[in-house]
This record gives sequence, C-alpha cells and structure tokens, in this order.
Amino acid sequence: MHQEQDIPTLVRGYLDHLSIERGASPKTLDAYEHDLRLYVEYLDQAGVTSFDQVSMQDVSVFEGYLRQEKRYAPSSTKRILSAVRGLHRFLVSEGELEANPADAVPLPKLPQHLPDVLSVEAVGRIMEVPNTSSPLGMRDRAILEVLYGCGLRVGELCSLDLGDLFLDQGYLRIRGKGGKSRISPISGQALSWIRSYAVDSRPLFARKAALTPSAVFLNSRGGRLSRQSVHKMVAKAGADAGFSSLHPHTLRHSYATHMLAGGADLRVIQEVLGHADLSTTQIYTHVDQSHIREEYLSAHPRA
Repeated sequence: MHQEQDIPTLVRGYLDHLSIERGASPKTLDAYEHDLRLYVEYLDQAGVTSFDQVSMQDVSVFEGYLRQEKRYAPSSTKRILSAVRGLHRFLVSEGELEANPADAVPLPKLPQHLPDVLSVEAVGRIMEVPNTSSPLGMRDRAILEVLYGCGLRVGELCSLDLGDLFLDQGYLRIRGKGGKSRISPISGQALSWIRSYAVDSRPLFARKAALTPSAVFLNSRGGRLSRQSVHKMVAKAGADAGFSSLHPHTLRHSYATHMLAGGADLRVIQEVLGHADLSTTQIYTHVDQSHIREEYLSAHPRA
C-alpha cells in the first residue's frame, strides 16, 4: 500500500509530469496551475480532503459552479474541466485512484465560430499591395506569400531561421506549438518571393545588425522581425486592398479552405497546418460547405 498523499502534493506531481514527461511549455503549465487551483479551492470549500472522496457528482456540481457562480464562458469551463479530467486520469495511472470521476461529466458544447476566409481573388489583391521595388516592400510581399502559401502562424513565420530553409528541395522546417517541428512544402509564388527577398533584400537589412542574424525575416535594423510588426503590416496591406482589420490568421484559414476546395486530403492539411487533432482541421469542411451553399444561392435560378 502506498502512502496517501494530500491534494496539493498530488496536483504538483501532475504538473511535474506535464512539464518533464509531456514537455508542456511554461505558458501551458501556468494555465493548468491556474485551472487546477480553482478546482482545489472548490474541493476545500466542499470539505473534500482527499481525491478518493471525489465523486462524479462533485465534478458535476463544480461544472455548475464554474458556469453559474464564476460566470465562466463555455470555452473556459471546458478548458478547466479538461484539466480536471487530465489530473484524475493521471492519478488513476499512478495507482492513486481506482476510477476517474470526471470522465462521466460531459464537457460543455461550444458554439462553432467559422473562421473568416478570403476569396482567391481577394488574396491576389492583398498580395499586390506591397511596393516590391523597395527592399521593405519585397520583404512584405514575401511575408504575405509565405503566410498564405504555407499556412503559417505568425509566431512560426517570425521564428524561421536560415537553417530552416530548404528552398532547392521545396520545403521549410517549421517550429510549431509545444516545440514540435514539422515540414511545410513551399512552391509557386511563395517560393519565388522568399528567394527574391533572401537574395536581394535581406542582405541590406542584415548589414545593419551588430551580429550576423540567423532570422529569415528581419526588421530595418537587422533584428528578428516581431509578431507585432507582422500583424501591423498585414492589417495595413488588408486596408490598402479594401479589407478592414485583416488578421494574419485569416490568410492561414484561407489557405486551408482553398486547399480543401482544390481537393487536398484533410489529413494532409492537418499535417501541413501542424494540428495535433484532426477535429481542429475539420472546421474547414464546414467552411467549404458554407462556400458551396453561397455559390448555390447565387447561381441556382430557383434558389
């Protein structure tokens, strides 16, 4: 028989497991710690002193407490309950509990928000905005083309180093969420513009840096381009093309939707986007279907 441990010690053991064995980032660990602190505080108020006293009803009442008393949105409630489920699953695997009382408590259903998607024509108009006769304009065109052409997140684009470019082979090495790396194909306009930028513009920026920079995309002082700068540039390009509040993620969403409409397999899109779960990628099937409906309504004579 193992010695029974108190609740805070077991929670700390779970957080250590996430950090050491699962490789969770500091930001992810902070989120788990915050969510599980709420749970531990609730159990304390309910007079529960050990995890083997927790029943399915306790977790169900905690879910109601989050929604009704704490006024958490369904997305936040779902996230917290997922953390609770993970904690109890870990305790079962460690032999601290015989069963997971949180498994039988359904997670809240979230309203589905379809991502904003641009038409192919709209993407083309945005790409034409930068003045590519200037080094900055060439850099910005390359950024827009790569964001859309490879479906990258802003952080992934900004973290690209020269060693991640395999342009002759037609791919990039991407460092995604949680430190996971993946390969992204690059071709066509994206490949053409990143080549032009690397040869004609980047050396002009790199010269201004005190140390030889490793980043692919540089600011005017030769340092690594920040996410905020990319957000501002994309928003300005969108505004100049007639689209207010354009977000870089919209280019990523548009890439995925256009790939699906062009016949790409959903699992291929999942791999290229770096989604851990196929269900995340499946939202684009709904986007594609909504586009089909719009086409039907505009084209069918009796729609």
